[in-house]
Amino acid sequence: MARVDEILRRIAWGAARLLPIVALGIAWELFARYGNVTPFMLPRLSAVFVRIFDDGLSGELFLNLGLTLYRSLVGFTISALGGVMLGVAMSRSVPARWFFDPIVSIGFPMPKIAFLPIMMLWLGLFDTTKIAMVVFDAIFPVITATVAGLAGVERELIWSARNMGANDREVMWQIMLPAALPQILTGLQVALPLSLIVAVVAEMAMGGYGLGGVMMTASRFADSRGVFAGIVEIAAVGFCLIKAMAMLRRRLLIWHQEALDPSTA
Repeated sequence: MARVDEILRRIAWGAARLLPIVALGIAWELFARYGNVTPFMLPRLSAVFVRIFDDGLSGELFLNLGLTLYRSLVGFTISALGGVMLGVAMSRSVPARWFFDPIVSIGFPMPKIAFLPIMMLWLGLFDTTKIAMVVFDAIFPVITATVAGLAGVERELIWSARNMGANDREVMWQIMLPAALPQILTGLQVALPLSLIVAVVAEMAMGGYGLGGVMMTASRFADSRGVFAGIVEIAAVGFCLIKAMAMLRRRLLIWHQEALDPSTA
């Protein structure tokens, strides 16, 4: 019975957290119906949902959604693996830190989307360019989070492991990486929505299929419902990705103190 009550409490709390989104949707619908705006400027939310439904029936929605997710998730995966590996190398090797630290310091705050024309010249107008742009943008928060997490590991843990006979590899895999995992996951949580954003922006600039490309095509043909449908679709995908990453974080950090925080329930 206690377990059922706990499940119901979590469902109720999750529903309550959606209330602001529902309120925003109702305000959108009412303002579009009764406000001093034309359907071209702001179509009704119900009309946008009808457009999304029609696109789903035709299969166009799933094609474009699948391509955008493919580009963003492949880029995110490469960024996650490469960022953690580079972060570990910078933490463990003085030459690696000497070489990569200035690059990361300069590259992190730089607007990487400015390199899109160069990527298009080098790699063409294909998925490779869009994925490369995602990797180029999303890898920096993973690197910095990994370096910061490893630097924050308590020295006493490392000394204790070495006193017990652990070698460098065992210290890294059994002590340092688990201790730095919360910080690394924070970097991944930043990189995941960033990957989606960059993929959509690259699609807008390059055209073709994908949520961003379809939005730009709708804009050229003055299709207001199509543009707003793309916005709603991107928002829904981003929300689902963020929630999925939060769930993964809770599963991986079940041993950590933050798992006991009621705000993560």
